[in-house]
Amino acid sequence: MKRIKIIGTGSYLPEKVLTNDDLTKMVDTSDEWITQRTGIKERHIASQEEATSDLGVKAARRCFETFDIDPKSIDCIIFGTVTPDKLFPSTAIYVQKALNLPNIPAFDISAACSGFIYGLAIANGIINSTSMKRALVLGGETLSKVTNWNDRSTCVLFGDGVGCAVVEESHDQSGLLSIYIGADGNMENLLHQPAGGSRNPATFETVEKKLHTIHMEGNEVYKYAVNTMQMAAEKALSMANISSEDIKWFVPHQANIRIIDTTAKYLKVPKEKVFVNIDKTANTSAGSIPIALDQMNRDGLLKKGDIILIDAFGAGFTWGASVIRW
Repeated sequence: MKRIKIIGTGSYLPEKVLTNDDLTKMVDTSDEWITQRTGIKERHIASQEEATSDLGVKAARRCFETFDIDPKSIDCIIFGTVTPDKLFPSTAIYVQKALNLPNIPAFDISAACSGFIYGLAIANGIINSTSMKRALVLGGETLSKVTNWNDRSTCVLFGDGVGCAVVEESHDQSGLLSIYIGADGNMENLLHQPAGGSRNPATFETVEKKLHTIHMEGNEVYKYAVNTMQMAAEKALSMANISSEDIKWFVPHQANIRIIDTTAKYLKVPKEKVFVNIDKTANTSAGSIPIALDQMNRDGLLKKGDIILIDAFGAGFTWGASVIRW
C-alpha cells in the first residue's frame, strides 16, 4: 500500500468577524456565558455574496502559492461540506471551474465535521487504486447560511471557513500512518437540518418553522462526541502502533472547548500538546481540522517527523481519526 502525505495546506476565513459582544445585541446571551461553555470569543461570517466554493477556491489558491504547487498537477478534487453551493452539482465542481482544472474528477462528501478526515481516507484509496497521483482535499462550511440567529443555544457555536490540503504518495517516512472512519445513523435526529432534502422539501411551512436551519440536542451530542472521539483516536493510535505519549500534537475538531479538554484528558494528552483555535474560529465543521493544520503549518509549529493525531466527530453521527507523521 502506498502511504500518502500532506505536501501543502491552505485556509480562508471570511473578513467579517462576529464577536460574542455582537451576539448579545441579537439574542439573550453574554460573552461570559458563551466563553465559559464553549471557549468561543468570535467567529468569521461569510458575506451574502460568498458561497462555500468561493472560500474553498481562496484556500486552494493560498495553498498553491505558498507551497509552490502547480494547480495543473491536481488529479482529483474532494470537498467535505454540509453547506454546498447547491444541492447539485457538487461544490467541488465550482472549485474545479474556478481553478480551471477541467476533466478531473470532482465531488463532495457529506460527513459533517468528519468530512476532511473522510476526504483523506478517500484520497488515500484513490491514489492507491488508480493512476492519479495528487489530490486536493478540502473541508469547510458557510454555516452562517443555515444558522437560526434567534436560537441562542446554536447561533453562538458556528462560524464559516474552509481549509484544504494537497496530498500525494510519500517516498519517505512521512505521511498517514493510520486512518479510521465510522458512522452510526441511529442518532441522526440529535444534530441535523430537518428540511431542504427529499424527505422534507421546501414549503412555506418549513421556512416559517425555520426547519432549514441547524437543530441540535446539545447535551446528548456532547456525551456522544466525547466517547466517540476517544474511541476513534484510540483506534487510530492502535492501528499506527503509536501511543498517546508519542504524539507531538493533538488536533481535535474545534466544536467546544469542554469536548476538546475532556477528550484530551481521556487520551492522557497534556494541554500543551493540544492545539486550540476555537476562540477565533468557532465550529467550522469540516473546516476546523484543515484550518487548524494550516494555521499550525504557517506558524512553524509542525516540524518534519512530528507525530500528529487528528480527531473529529460530527452529525450523522460520523467520526474519524488519523495519525500523521509530518
